Amino acid sequence: MDVTSKFDLKSADYDSLCAYMTQLGEKKFRATQIYEWMHVRHVTSIDEMTNLSKKLREQLKEQCTFTVLKPLEVQISKQDGTRKYLFGLDDGNMIESVLMRYKHGNSVCISSQAGCRMGCRFCASTLDGLARSLTPAEMLEQIYRIGCDIGERISNVVVMGSGEPLDNYGNLLVFIRMLTDTHGLNISQRNLTVSTCGLVPRIRELADQKLQITLALSLHASSQEKRKELMPIANKYELSDVMDACDYYFSQTGRRVTFEYSLVGGVNDTDADVEGLCRMLKGKNCHINLIPVNPIKERDFVQSERAVVEAFRQKLEKNGINATVRREMGRDIDGACGQLRKRHMDGVQPGA
Repeated sequence: MDVTSKFDLKSADYDSLCAYMTQLGEKKFRATQIYEWMHVRHVTSIDEMTNLSKKLREQLKEQCTFTVLKPLEVQISKQDGTRKYLFGLDDGNMIESVLMRYKHGNSVCISSQAGCRMGCRFCASTLDGLARSLTPAEMLEQIYRIGCDIGERISNVVVMGSGEPLDNYGNLLVFIRMLTDTHGLNISQRNLTVSTCGLVPRIRELADQKLQITLALSLHASSQEKRKELMPIANKYELSDVMDACDYYFSQTGRRVTFEYSLVGGVNDTDADVEGLCRMLKGKNCHINLIPVNPIKERDFVQSERAVVEAFRQKLEKNGINATVRREMGRDIDGACGQLRKRHMDGVQPGA
């Protein structure tokens, strides 16, 4: 059977899997068993599903694809224990994921695409463009493999790695439902964050789903002109329309939006920038996450000075805007999004 015509077993949500089992002439409880093997026990082969008959296992192997990610490299930070994973996909593409350990639990940052076509100036993920979007199984597998690697539960997930999640909207929704399903990992929607560079129609569609996830908007500028310099997507959507979509998300879900703001020395960290932000965000129920930019060799961007970052934060707080500076993690490894994948694609050795 051609791979493209096979049933993607691990990308099927619970109801779809039940329907597929019925189609095969099996009872519904078989779907429950298979779902548990994949999404609770995280087995790496159909043969490990020992409470299924040998005949059914052979049938599944013949008619289905069974996604298991292969770790190509794992980098572990000596500073804070952050782990960066490079996974290989079946078609030869590669993706990155990051494990961050906090007092409140283990958080995993996953990729939604192999590469990215959004072109944000400070991001390594976009340097070679978009290879393809990931399936729900490939998104889930990043979490499962990391959980198995450390032998601990993953409590928080951020879809903030390589790719634009809302550019993979259909698969993202399936992923969210499966990740938060009581039959699977059952992670609370409130422990899931989805980042976007600002695809206005998709933000509104996501709002209409009335999920309880956190939406994080990559803002990075307080004016349309400066945002255009840093983020090509701004040529398609006006900043005012992006902000209106974020207001709509809050009105539909009751969930405050997080604004991500990468501080680039001398580019978007001036008094005029913070004053523009204050005007734009004043009175909004939101949170702004200030991120000292992670330098990448292909760009000449540098981090803002620590004193500049702190002054920026204090000015926001004085204007009643909740602001924090993201704790830098994994700086002694390929920390910036897309760096590890880019190095492997270019055949560059670590430390080169």
